[in-house]
Amino acid sequence: MSLDARDLAVRYGGSAMALDGVSCDVLEGSLLAVVGPNGSGKTTLVRALSGLVRLERGQVQVEGKPLAQWSRPALARVLAVVPQGEDMTFPLRVRETVMLGRYASLGPLAAPDAADDAAVTDALERCDVAAFAERPIDSLSGGEWQRVRLARALAQRPRILVLDEPTTSLDVRHEMELFELVRRLVNGGLAGLVITHHINLAARFADRMLLLHTGRIAAEGTPAEVLRRDTLRQVFAWPVEVTSWTDGSPQVVPLRPHEA
Repeated sequence: MSLDARDLAVRYGGSAMALDGVSCDVLEGSLLAVVGPNGSGKTTLVRALSGLVRLERGQVQVEGKPLAQWSRPALARVLAVVPQGEDMTFPLRVRETVMLGRYASLGPLAAPDAADDAAVTDALERCDVAAFAERPIDSLSGGEWQRVRLARALAQRPRILVLDEPTTSLDVRHEMELFELVRRLVNGGLAGLVITHHINLAARFADRMLLLHTGRIAAEGTPAEVLRRDTLRQVFAWPVEVTSWTDGSPQVVPLRPHEA
């Protein structure tokens, strides 16, 4: 088991629980998709899994070792996280930005070598950003910047990849290419977790799904087990129907009020 979380509870200040009793595991060669309405705890789960928020209860283990026992550089060589949002702080070029993903492996003051250059080139090509590797990042569109951030994570050569809304600002082609890429990486042995609002894409690409609602698990299992009409109507407070695609994956159709 690559990433294992048990009974996670997170509270921000004196507010209600952002997570309350959430457990999940991310396995090698498997993709877990986490879905749910806004405010359901999805991004908080990412922060908990990467050690960026204090747990009120529960434990996270990475490759069998408690998260608290990992140093940040050692963790970065195993776990790559692409957060939901990130500002372009420094006017770096695309290739320089992706090279930042190699620094956990380089050590203090070490210069990149041929292996680092190869990892960066491979990541640029996989994410379809090699053509503008020398452009400054402040010249990128939102979708281009999103793909550069994913390339930086892949340059780490991680064994676990966690993505929080990775298709934000992407067009249809690049949405599909990203999910196809993640699926190929998972098929090659990577452990993957993706937070997404694209329920139908998640259903086509993920092995398992976790549906969150108000910080708790509303459903978990295969896409077919999770994407049930009555459950989705209650969680999203909107009428839906569930049909299936030709590959057998469930597909969710939101209804107009007069169709309910």
